[in-house]
This record gives sequence, structure tokens and C-alpha cells, in this order.
Amino acid sequence: MGLVREPVATAPAPASPAPGPRTAPRPVPAPTRPAPRPSPAPSVAYVPPTDHVGCPPPEAVAAAATLPALEQAIQGCLACPLGPGRLKFVFGEGDPKARLMFVGEGPGRDEDLQGRPFVGKAGELLDKMIGAIGLKREETYIANVVKCRPPDNRTPSPDEARACLGYLHRQIELIQPAVIVTLGATPLRELLSIGEGITKVRGQWKRVRIGGREIPVMPTFHPAYVLRQYTQDVRRSVWEDLKAAKEWVDRPTDS
Repeated sequence: MGLVREPVATAPAPASPAPGPRTAPRPVPAPTRPAPRPSPAPSVAYVPPTDHVGCPPPEAVAAAATLPALEQAIQGCLACPLGPGRLKFVFGEGDPKARLMFVGEGPGRDEDLQGRPFVGKAGELLDKMIGAIGLKREETYIANVVKCRPPDNRTPSPDEARACLGYLHRQIELIQPAVIVTLGATPLRELLSIGEGITKVRGQWKRVRIGGREIPVMPTFHPAYVLRQYTQDVRRSVWEDLKAAKEWVDRPTDS
């Protein structure tokens, strides 16, 4: 007979613990809202002076019969917020009977220090541009839309430009240039009321009517832009614009 094995007793499985009472889920705290920021203090509107020195009347501007007389009449101008922050009033300079006039945007740091237009790096390039068409700087006239430096060399606001525009118009009336070359988008916008980008408009003849005269205007890039984008295409474009302006200047006066 074979041996009969007795079944091996297995240990009973441990009893599952009795379920305890369910605990309620902890409430999730609502996200805290940041404290509201205080409203910025309202900017104080600039109030220009009312005297004839700080705010030259149009009659005084129109009465100036020469460029020195005009500069004398407007050099104390504080008609817009740029005036109180300037170091020097940048009127303009050059031949008072120039046939070619350049109009830029406004003074930069170097111009504000010296009281002369286009004397920094952009001015050095402008001198070379003028020389490339066979002229000297002093044979042209150079001015800006605004006569005081905007903070951080920003673009002048339309209100700031409007406060100065009458001065530029009177300069143009007194100089009577044959051609105006606008440098950059700001003089294009303020002098000709053209809001298109300079890249779309440069090289295309425009006209402005000032003092009863129709004056041809050639828009081109600002020298500061040329320095930033010093490519062959940009330089060629400026050269073509200035060459066209010079050809117009050299036309017989009776044509």
C-alpha cells in the first residue's frame, strides 16, 4: 500500500480590517486674487506759457523777414513739452538762399549739445551724401521738423510737430529752395501729410505748397536708418534719390 499524505493545513488569510468611517475631503482653498493695483496717477497736461517769448505768435513768425530775425523770434519757444527739456534750440544752418534744402526729424543728443542740426554720426554720413552729389554742406540748408530734442531720441508726437511746423514753413518761405529732400518718415508725415512708410514712398517725387509756391520734394531714407541698414541696396536707393534731386536743382530756372 502506498502512503496517504495528509493534507497540509494552510494558514487562514488575515481578515480585512473593518472599514472605518469615511473622512470628508478637505476643502480646496479658493485662489486668492491679487490685490488691485493702484491706478496710475493722471499725467499732468503740459500748459505752455502765454507770453510772446515762450509762445511766439504767428504774427511774429510771419513778420520775420530774415532767417536771423526768425531765429531771434522763436529761440525762446516753450510751446510744447520738448522746450523745457532741451539744452539748446536747434534752428538750422546753411546757405540762406540754398537751392537744395534737407529736412529731418529732430535733434539728437549731439545736436542738443551743440545747437546744430546733423552733427553726430548721422550728420557725418549726411555730409558724405551731400559731397557725393558734388555739393558742400554749407551750400545747402539743413533743418528739422522740431527744433528741440525729444526724450531718448523718440519720434516727435504729432502735437509736438504741429507746434513747430509754422517755424519750418517760414524757414522754407525765406529760403525758397528749388528742391526739398525729406529725410525719414516724420518730415514726410508732417510736411506732406503722407502717412505711408518711407520705404514705399522714397524715390517718388512729391510736391508741397508753401508761401504760394509749389516745391518739388524728394523723400529718402534718414541717414540714421542708412547707418543701421548699411546695405548696398539702401545706399544705392539714397544715391539715386539724391542724384535725382541734384538734377532738378541743376535745371535751368526758366523751365
